[in-house]
Amino acid sequence: MKWALVGINILATVVSDLLQSHELKQAGAQSVDARGLVRLLRIIAARRYLILSIVFLAVSFFAFMALVQSAPLSFAVPASAGSFLLETVLARLVLKERIGGRRAAGNLLVLAGILLLAR
Repeated sequence: MKWALVGINILATVVSDLLQSHELKQAGAQSVDARGLVRLLRIIAARRYLILSIVFLAVSFFAFMALVQSAPLSFAVPASAGSFLLETVLARLVLKERIGGRRAAGNLLVLAGILLLAR
């Protein structure tokens, strides 16, 4: 059950982050002042993928809460780091982002840690 919750958490986090990144890149840079916040809220309300990303973020949150109830935090947090791996691969394939050697090496270290947890 705990690995199912890890999977749900990772998938929901990845989908949420990809949707946010895609939509906010489309919206362009926003200022941080009070008017910028109102404008950002309008952008969120007008973009269905941003709203969908919030739904996936909520799924991720509740899956993580359930995971923490059924497994130690020392397992839940590192196991959830699998989202970094999947997000990096999908950022390269879907969002066409450039992944440098250091970032790739860091992801391999994360993968090594997850494999150690799985045993």
